[in-house]
Amino acid sequence: MKEIIKQRIAATEQQMITYADFIECALYHPEKGYYMKDVPKIGRGGDFYTTSNVSDVFGRLMGKWYANNTGKLNLGRTVCEIGGGNGRFAKAFIQGWNETSAEPLLYYLVETSPYHKQLQKELLSEITGAKVLYFEDYRETGMKEGLIFSNELFDAFPVHVIENHKGVIHEVFVGYEEGNFVEKLLPAENKEIFRFLKEGDIGLAEGQRMEVPLGMEPFLRSISEKLDKGILISVDYGYTKKEWMQPGRRNGSLRGYYKHQLYKDILQHPGEMDITSHVHFDALIAQGKKYGLDFFQKKRQDEFLLSIGILEELAEHRDSNPFSEASKQNRAIRSLIMPGGISQSFSVIIQGKNIGKFQV
Repeated sequence: MKEIIKQRIAATEQQMITYADFIECALYHPEKGYYMKDVPKIGRGGDFYTTSNVSDVFGRLMGKWYANNTGKLNLGRTVCEIGGGNGRFAKAFIQGWNETSAEPLLYYLVETSPYHKQLQKELLSEITGAKVLYFEDYRETGMKEGLIFSNELFDAFPVHVIENHKGVIHEVFVGYEEGNFVEKLLPAENKEIFRFLKEGDIGLAEGQRMEVPLGMEPFLRSISEKLDKGILISVDYGYTKKEWMQPGRRNGSLRGYYKHQLYKDILQHPGEMDITSHVHFDALIAQGKKYGLDFFQKKRQDEFLLSIGILEELAEHRDSNPFSEASKQNRAIRSLIMPGGISQSFSVIIQGKNIGKFQV
């Protein structure tokens, strides 16, 4: 991967590429990209954990919740999960649906990684109560109404990186010198970056660095253009505009995870490291509205789980044996809602189209 990116840099006139190009190649190169290779990424043998892979309780609870609310939402029995990873959430969701509804479910999995798609097919090969179909792009599904769900999707979007120096916005590029990838700064010229800042009313302090996710708006537009009626639930970590402006955020949020170790320098280990940045929540909401996606709620994940009934799951699985499956389930539930737990780092953004007012 290092040689591939090096060649891309050498092919440019200025001998540098944007951070977005670097991240796109490092994560999504068809053969050498981190997400595309046939190696585990999630769990103990990978580089990071996701909420849906800590326990199946999140997926099962979501499946039950949607089964109980399709009538209230007046939506069909169709679900699309974008970026389904190893398929564990999908399996748990379908199990939760089957526990609550006798109606068959249509479940779309949108996944660009051949490796993850294969894991999904293996895990879901014997699933009952649902028809599962696989796609590489949401637009291929033909889905017109239903639930669209994603977990840690937007944080993996390639981002441009900018800095403010003496009142001038600079873009940070990636070059190659003496065997290493290095940063290079030039006054920003990309009009889309300035449009993002203007529409978000974002002003950077002197020396402040920030990531700009230019791919988020066309993605939301592509969803809304195909969707006639539905609800979007996006689980991710990120900041509001006010939070981005806090002094502790002045260096941005771009970072990498390699063998469960955090790296602030993402130019190391390209193709071997997960690369992520915090989501601009205000932009996600505003851009959704721009294309007809109404904003309903933003909740911390533990608050969301409580509102859709996670405590009822806890009550249903009491067992004095600490090694039983019920006890394991209870510990997983507590880990999702206890103060200081993983859920307090995540937010749930709820948007919708043509479903009127809605509150969880």
